[in-house]
Amino acid sequence: MRVITTPHASEQAVLAALRAAFTDLASGDPALPGQFAVDLPGGDVLHYPAVLPAADVYAVKVSPYLPQAAGPAVVTAWTLLISLSTGQPVALLDAAHLTVERTAATTALAADALLPPDARTAAVVGYGRVGRAHARYLRQVRPGMDVRAFSPSGIGGAGDGVRAVSTLDEATAGADLVMLCTSAAADVLDPRHLPPGAVVTSISTNAPGAREIPPAAVPELDVYVDARTSLTVAAELVQAAAAGWDPATVRGDLAGLVAGTAPRPGGQRPVYFRSVGLGIEDAAVALAAYAYETATIEGQA
Repeated sequence: MRVITTPHASEQAVLAALRAAFTDLASGDPALPGQFAVDLPGGDVLHYPAVLPAADVYAVKVSPYLPQAAGPAVVTAWTLLISLSTGQPVALLDAAHLTVERTAATTALAADALLPPDARTAAVVGYGRVGRAHARYLRQVRPGMDVRAFSPSGIGGAGDGVRAVSTLDEATAGADLVMLCTSAAADVLDPRHLPPGAVVTSISTNAPGAREIPPAAVPELDVYVDARTSLTVAAELVQAAAAGWDPATVRGDLAGLVAGTAPRPGGQRPVYFRSVGLGIEDAAVALAAYAYETATIEGQA
């Protein structure tokens, strides 16, 4: 078994791997189990399993969330690839960096599918590692967009053609796309304040009850998800359903968006894409990193 502590895959390779995985998923090929958690005293361990039959691989990412008495919680992530032919482990990869990449690439794929061709302006709210990765991957799928970045803690310098702004309103004013990339466990933005057709994307953190928009806004949005299993995980969607919102009104998932079978947004309401992270994403990106590592080693032989 190969242990890869500093895995690498190019942005193009990550996007290609995810497109292929979700295209296969749309055809009904791989299984898509949802994530599940094992509770620990004060924390938990999230598990993200996946099966990729075409690659002859079963994969699982484990991500412990371990709160500390002093200082921030410890969060790690490791992905194990197992051969479906031999049952033997193929590789173990430190998935901390890969998780950032797959999260941003997933958002970029969804945004590209949901935005009209003439979308010009994007806002990134929260500009740490994850926010910067979102801007990078957006550049890959929509290179001509003007990107503004805002962070409550301030931004020293955005770089990469991204313009730092000083307020949330300045970042989101007139934006066709707002990518929420915070670690918040409370509301950051109310999409109902944006024009019809504007796309808002949101991700998850390990924080209990993590959400970035108010649950009350959900019934007034065109909602899309990375997978239907996320409806039982995303806090604002769970809370909206408990208050009477019908999850059956979700317009589509990422497999349908990538395959072109999900309906386009109606244009009468803001659009909301919610991802929580899927094992199929981790498996696809880990395979891309494993392929890069193998090619590099063979090239040096």
